[in-house]
Amino acid sequence: MKRFMAIPLLLVAGALFAGEPWESFDYATRRLTAADVASRSLDDLRRMRGIVFGRHGRIFGSDPDIDRYLRAQPWYAPRRTFDNVDLNDVERANLDVIRLAEAALHPHVEPGDMRYWQTRELTEAKLGPHSGAELRVLEAEIEAIHGKIFEDSPTLQQYFQARYWYRNADWDYDPKVLSAVERHNLEVIAAAIRRQRKLVLLPGDLGPFMDKPVAPRMLDGLGLHELRLLRNEIYARRGYAFSTAWLANWFSEHDWYEVKEGFRAEQLTAVQRENVKVITARERELHDALSTEKIDTASLEGLFTEDLRRLRNEIYARHGRPFKDAELRAYFTSFDWYKADPKFRESSLSAIERANAAAILRLEEGADSKIIFEG
Repeated sequence: MKRFMAIPLLLVAGALFAGEPWESFDYATRRLTAADVASRSLDDLRRMRGIVFGRHGRIFGSDPDIDRYLRAQPWYAPRRTFDNVDLNDVERANLDVIRLAEAALHPHVEPGDMRYWQTRELTEAKLGPHSGAELRVLEAEIEAIHGKIFEDSPTLQQYFQARYWYRNADWDYDPKVLSAVERHNLEVIAAAIRRQRKLVLLPGDLGPFMDKPVAPRMLDGLGLHELRLLRNEIYARRGYAFSTAWLANWFSEHDWYEVKEGFRAEQLTAVQRENVKVITARERELHDALSTEKIDTASLEGLFTEDLRRLRNEIYARHGRPFKDAELRAYFTSFDWYKADPKFRESSLSAIERANAAAILRLEEGADSKIIFEG
């Protein structure tokens, strides 16, 4: 279990900033304490953090305030080859002190704050307003703290790999390491996602519905990928062993999932079989709508590049497009309806299909810009 331990302190004679400006402090060899930064403003803290990175030439392209500050310093030399491995242990410890002090001052939780909230329960008011993408980052950050690897989301994996504190990525991550406080905070964020998107259910929510019906209206707002996860969750909660990699990976990351050797799909109860039918019908409805209705791009808010890429290529998969990309090929060959057609031509797409593919591609190309990769 990976925990962020209390930061070791070095005894420094006198109060740190009493006799010298924080701009000239040597963050690479001397350690900060929480008391040292207790009276600093958010702007000061952010610039202190910028100095630690800036001494190694890191470019803050997504944070204009820090970028302007660093470029005004005579010692700053931008270096595109900066990597977090350039930071030494003292610098990392100082970044922890600074970053936790920043989190304590934020009026609402921001991406990067969840280590501060490891032992504090979030409230809806403290969470505050966020975009769909930010909420997904905050939710994932709780598990990233423990080293979780996000195989199903290259966007999240890239985001956390850019964080100086994300080290020792754990292929054996077990969600059981999460504390009661962390689980509470996950639910607060998940509830915010449901409210924002006006959802009743998200994948992972079906526990209470294993013995009662899911009404079609409860599926409103869910995308195709989410519906597929939700449908398969019925099997997962009964202990089904998935041979499809993307399903096996997703369910293995939940503490309630436990494979039960010998379980067969035929063992689902009547209620569970009916719920599978209800979800399948909605999947088919959305699947067909990609070819018959102009897509509502507002409904795709919060989706990452990989989500949009799957959705866009679903339009082509319907016509049997063979996929050279291994991830897309594995994803679509897991569906009974997909049959690769070596004679596929893009001209076989209808005008609506081409328009929908183009609309999704525009969102896909700008999806990552909604996530700040600096900090």
